[in-house]
Amino acid sequence: MTLPQVVTSERLRLPVWTPDEAADIRTGAHREGWHRDYPRQDDRDVATMYRPDDAWGPRHVVRGATALGSIGFFGPPEPAPDGVLEAEVGYGLVEEARGWGFATEALTALLVETDRAGVRVRASVEPENKASIRVLAKCGFTELRGSNEDGHLVMARPLPSA
Repeated sequence: MTLPQVVTSERLRLPVWTPDEAADIRTGAHREGWHRDYPRQDDRDVATMYRPDDAWGPRHVVRGATALGSIGFFGPPEPAPDGVLEAEVGYGLVEEARGWGFATEALTALLVETDRAGVRVRASVEPENKASIRVLAKCGFTELRGSNEDGHLVMARPLPSA
């Protein structure tokens, strides 16, 4: 059960971070081809958990030749209490890229792959982050599980019926 190294959609490419890229993100270094505001603080935080050669790890959200943000999972899938394999997704874009549907498109593309792998996906979102809640709703995250220890809403997307 793995994911492709690069997931694509109509407008985006989602390549897995390389070890060198993760090191640069961790330090806040900037590379050619990255939006001037990327990496964001959230990307730097995610880079501290980076594991090389993990297709379930962080990916760039690339439009054309420019990385606009990141998306990925906080580790490989694990069995949930009901026995279904589940992984938690996180994503974020530079401010200039918000409002264009890129987060929805990137998440939708990843969900095609998690469905193929038989993995249910959950997400934790700050209750005041209405834009992210809309993205999750558009992508089928219909199960509200309450809040986690940080006060974030936990939402899950049921696997499609076989």
